[in-house]
Amino acid sequence: MSLTQPIHSKSPQHNVTCNATFPRIERFESPAGVTQQLRGKWTAAGLAVPAEWALLEHQFRELKSGREVGQARWDLRQMDRLDHVGAQVLWTHWGRQWPADLQVDDSQRRILDTVARFSMSAPARTQPGWRTRFENLGAWLLRGGDHAIGLTRLMGQLLLDLLRLIRRPQDGPWRDVSGHLFRIGATALPITALVGFLIGVVLAYLISRQLLQFGADAFVVNILGVSLIRELGPLLAAILIAGRSGSSITAQIGVMRVTEELDAMRVMGIARGFRLVLPRALALAVVMPLISIWTTAWSLLGGMLTADLSMNVSLAFFANALPGAVESSNLVLATAKSAVFGLLIALIACHYGLRVKPNTESLGQGTTASVVTSITVVILVDALFAVLFRNVGI
Repeated sequence: MSLTQPIHSKSPQHNVTCNATFPRIERFESPAGVTQQLRGKWTAAGLAVPAEWALLEHQFRELKSGREVGQARWDLRQMDRLDHVGAQVLWTHWGRQWPADLQVDDSQRRILDTVARFSMSAPARTQPGWRTRFENLGAWLLRGGDHAIGLTRLMGQLLLDLLRLIRRPQDGPWRDVSGHLFRIGATALPITALVGFLIGVVLAYLISRQLLQFGADAFVVNILGVSLIRELGPLLAAILIAGRSGSSITAQIGVMRVTEELDAMRVMGIARGFRLVLPRALALAVVMPLISIWTTAWSLLGGMLTADLSMNVSLAFFANALPGAVESSNLVLATAKSAVFGLLIALIACHYGLRVKPNTESLGQGTTASVVTSITVVILVDALFAVLFRNVGI
């Protein structure tokens, strides 16, 4: 005579009375050994009750703690019903292997075999060897070289299109240029002003905390003027435009690839560089210095107000001392490198847009790569300008 010992939860929060159809595990001890007998409906609907599911998980944890999952006898023949969801639960808790002694009927065996066949364990990850790493490095260099060649070709085509525009300005895409000037420049004024103002406030507040310790209040004009006009203003504007407008340019051209508009332009004999790249490059090269000056002005305004509130440096004193503290060559340098930033952002955005494949996944990857590359190149070129012109305006 066997003794039935259903497993019950020892945790108060799992003290749930199971109904007759809920999947459960009952323990039977006999002279032949311990048998785990499964009862109830082991189906998706039967496993959907949160409280009773917690009780079932607690039963499995008790079995694992007692190391009885794989060694015990399992009897599934008393189940009311078994589907693939219930079989997946069992297969997972068995550790993705068959128990030592399993008693099932034919229909249950077929379901468990199907789950076992399509639930193969993931292969163990192995560390790549030196050869694999060398091949990955070579592939990365080849991709980088391909992008460099593509950008060089795009720059050469842009130069030829500029010469064509100079020879016949009446045939230029001026309507497209004006449209991009508005979309890239005018619509970006609010966000660049807000971010620039906040950067000026934060920078002035941090500087004031340090200068007050030495009584050097007046030097806040020099530090804010040089840092904002020469570096932070152009760099901040370029990063904002790269994330805002650079991604938009890549997405626009990429959608044209997906919808086969680029192929239609080629069939119609319309030069893609002259109609797509040139207007965007001209617009960004013209509008970036203006946005840079706009952002710098709002940054200085934020810095002036903060200096007035935290250091009692009046607005009049700040405005009068600024021209003497910052040489005009700093503004010229900032304007020149802003134009370079704009041209680079346009070229990189168009480059990735033209490389988009006719699927949505490639469109998303191209847009992301365009923004990341543009911001990285802007920072690198800014560092190059800082090194080459370190003696200008300082």
